Amino acid sequence: MRAFTQHTGIVAPMDRSNVDTDMIIPKQFLKSIKRTGFGPNLFDELRYLDEGKPDQDASQRPLNPDFVLNQERYRTASVLLARSNFGCGSSREHAPWALDDFGFRVIIAPSFADIFYNNCFKNGLLPIVLAENIVDQLFQEVEAEDGYQLTVDLLAQTVTTPSGAVFSFEVDGFRRHCLLNGLDDIGVTLEDADRIRAYEEQRRQTAPWLFNTLS
Repeated sequence: MRAFTQHTGIVAPMDRSNVDTDMIIPKQFLKSIKRTGFGPNLFDELRYLDEGKPDQDASQRPLNPDFVLNQERYRTASVLLARSNFGCGSSREHAPWALDDFGFRVIIAPSFADIFYNNCFKNGLLPIVLAENIVDQLFQEVEAEDGYQLTVDLLAQTVTTPSGAVFSFEVDGFRRHCLLNGLDDIGVTLEDADRIRAYEEQRRQTAPWLFNTLS
């Protein structure tokens, strides 16, 4: 998993509440568990004018010109600004995979669905909860300024606007540690690899029959 310390990126505004995981990545694209290749189908039903099918060449599909990510100013966005209850619905981990594969590193919203929020941290995305009035202000600033960027500092737990305004956010200490160090669940376990090996060696000495293999 990629570590996250500080990121500056263009902001794309998604001005709707209750965006569910089926909207983020529709169910027909959940065939793979490779964690990659989902970016072209992110927000598929909103992004394209036709019905998306698995293994379809998305580059040949007609785009919805009204959808935010199809607008030239937001095509390289890496910070997604959203409304309340983002990521609700089913618990599919493909949702953060699709966001990450598209290029997003940060999602800012007044609130998130719990399972989606947890899955983001496990996949290298930083979900940030800011007060609704601050999110309203950011939406206004994004719309008013082409190329609007935010700088997110996980170590300092701050979001900084182009004008220099700084907003603090809260994040659980363990999740912060994992993201700063690029540790997913397996990575956290491997931090204790030496202790695990030492324990296994001790057990080989005290209970060797547990390690016998059939010839």
